[in-house]
Amino acid sequence: MIGSLKGRIASKSPPQLTLDVGGVGYELEAPMSTFFRLPAVGEEVRLLTHLLVRDDAHVLYAFGSEEERRLFRSLLKVSGVGPKIALALLSGLSVEMFARCIRGEDAATLTRVPGIGRKTAERLIVEMRDRLAGAEGNGAPSELRPPPATPEGEAFDALVALGCKPAEAARLLKAAGPGTHSTEELIRRALQGAAPS
Repeated sequence: MIGSLKGRIASKSPPQLTLDVGGVGYELEAPMSTFFRLPAVGEEVRLLTHLLVRDDAHVLYAFGSEEERRLFRSLLKVSGVGPKIALALLSGLSVEMFARCIRGEDAATLTRVPGIGRKTAERLIVEMRDRLAGAEGNGAPSELRPPPATPEGEAFDALVALGCKPAEAARLLKAAGPGTHSTEELIRRALQGAAPS
């Protein structure tokens, strides 16, 4: 899996760009939110990527932030949403605005994005409620989510990756007790707390 690329921009023509990495040109597709922040052709940039393998092609998608990539990956899990619709959503709405639409069940704003009809908007609202990981830094509202560079933040991310809902992960970590614990110890304590007695 290619997780990120660092190189010089050889060309850009939304939604596609070519990144020259050590003499190899990678063709990438990116949402407009990423395009707006790209430097000029010839400048160096580092982009996060997601490789999508299809029967007829391998397509590499590029993102300027982890939040954008996380939301893109979450959107791909929604039935009926493919990479084109996911890119359109990221191009038309910021990650924060998308999260507000889902929380507020604002289908009208979602349908303003090209390619999003009423049924797709309603499906997004239903299926993305528990998947706000992409929209809010791994799913928890900021008051629930520990700082990412701490053992608590790393344990939170691991619990969400293991399938816990963000609010549940925050509750389990709180129940794991205060004090200075390693990431591994926090995860172990949280999972013990989640196990039925």
